[in-house]
Amino acid sequence: MARNILVTGGSTGIGRALAGHFAERGESVIITGRRPGPLKETAAAIGGRGLVCDHTSPEALTALLTELPERIDVLVNNAGGNTDFDADGVDDLAAYARDFRANLDANLVSAALTTKALESRLAPGGAVVHIGSIAADQGAGSYGASKAGLAAWNLDLARQLGPRDITANVVAPGYTGDTEFFRDRLPAERRERLIADTLTHRPGTPADIAEAVGFLASVVARHITGQVLHVNGGALTTR
Repeated sequence: MARNILVTGGSTGIGRALAGHFAERGESVIITGRRPGPLKETAAAIGGRGLVCDHTSPEALTALLTELPERIDVLVNNAGGNTDFDADGVDDLAAYARDFRANLDANLVSAALTTKALESRLAPGGAVVHIGSIAADQGAGSYGASKAGLAAWNLDLARQLGPRDITANVVAPGYTGDTEFFRDRLPAERRERLIADTLTHRPGTPADIAEAVGFLASVVARHITGQVLHVNGGALTTR
């Protein structure tokens, strides 16, 4: 029987690769996003459903529940990004607080709210996977802090869901090409430096991340939970 998969932020980049990965394997895929146009296009391309949702909003999530199946087998919290790229440049304490909280909302609070909203629908034998970032271990201001917080919060989530036979893990990409993350503003010199930092001498791809998430959501990974899986070509090495 096909599993019900929900991928937040599933319209473009890594989210689209995630949705396609599961759809190609016969799963029933639902994607969410804020922009109706890309959402509709991706849903049509993968043969899934697209639903508009702002995952930082409790009201939007409550409305989303009316459109979702009663059973969710795999939840992928992919929605987010570095909101600093959208800041207006105002440099005072109020703006700093606003911009700092924007990253926390986009990357940490959104995942927590979504998982809480779906708590009763998460199915035994299922998986929750969050998309983290190498920035959680290397910095990047409030964005890095939000992704570090996501990994820390996931430890508690794994403890809560484990007795229900549900795993909870984080996949942390490094520099990944073919996404909208840098808003087409990544200087060539920095791109070259990011690639040079890897041991594989290439950027990551959305497919690299999708394969890692697919593994953690598969039957062969049932005893893996509370972990961060780094997918960065060795730009960050761990023991």
